[in-house]
Amino acid sequence: MARVRRRGRVVGAVLAAVLGVSLAGCSSTGGKRAEEERAAQTAGGKAAVHTPRWTFAMVTHSGDGDTFWDIVQNGAQQAAVKDNINFVYAHDKEAQRQSQLVQSYIDQKVDGLIVSLAKPDAMKDVVLKAEKAGIPVITVNSGAEESKAFGALTHIGQDETVAGEAVGEELTKRGKKKALCVLHEQGNVGHEQRCDGAAKTFKGEMQKLYVDGTNMPDVQASIESKLQADPDIDAVVTLGAPFAPTAVKAKEQADSKAEIDTFDLNAQVASGLEDGSLGFAVDQQPYLQGYQAVDLLWLYKYNADMLGGGKPVLTGPQVITKQNAAALQEYTKRGTR
Repeated sequence: MARVRRRGRVVGAVLAAVLGVSLAGCSSTGGKRAEEERAAQTAGGKAAVHTPRWTFAMVTHSGDGDTFWDIVQNGAQQAAVKDNINFVYAHDKEAQRQSQLVQSYIDQKVDGLIVSLAKPDAMKDVVLKAEKAGIPVITVNSGAEESKAFGALTHIGQDETVAGEAVGEELTKRGKKKALCVLHEQGNVGHEQRCDGAAKTFKGEMQKLYVDGTNMPDVQASIESKLQADPDIDAVVTLGAPFAPTAVKAKEQADSKAEIDTFDLNAQVASGLEDGSLGFAVDQQPYLQGYQAVDLLWLYKYNADMLGGGKPVLTGPQVITKQNAAALQEYTKRGTR
């Protein structure tokens, strides 16, 4: 009987200890401390989870030196650190070469793929191959309409038509009458959707101008020539943040009074909004696109979760003006907006 009582006391002590730990974990202090520890681990370059070290590859249609995709990568890399992911990145503006890069990662048997579908027809077969090989795919930035049909789990980005419509509405609100939409990559379906969406809601006249986005002097010369030929143009809309300062230079050289507006945000655009050289920007939060893509793949691999039930997860659009640009300066300088 004494032995039984001693055993009962031991069991009771163990249960009390377990309950004490459990209750501490459930308390606000314990939860806060655990969250702070996870945040500190991530900030220090340490994983906040103990899941297997899966490899996720991202392949985009970015050209060299595109600051937009630098921000996407920053988000993806931060999520990869947190989720104990080996993250690899490749890009090519030529759709066929982008497809070949995806195929190379399929051959390497990566654990997850993140791809952009700027030119979906060239990417369809290889994305379907990944799905058949059992590699989960998430699409980002462009290709929301094709994503599900190609076998991807979901799409993360903004609806390009809706973003364009927001631009058309903003131009109308500002009293503009004739706008120029500058497309820097022919064949990019997202770019066409942006301009077409803007034309749909803009009460004035919208024209398209196709330029070679890999040649900034050509971009400037083309915009400058158009503004000189048509002084009635009172707004120029560029489809990427790196092209906005170039459009400002073209406006100055053409002695035009047109307002320069843009899709996307970076440090230069934020500064331009503050000093008035730019009118407004439409932000699709590229950092969030990269971060969420990695995080959702991790959640899918770990727990078969899928945010939004497989429907597109929207990260934009958000219209940024002089009034709220200053608050974002800190984030653009660190490469997260």
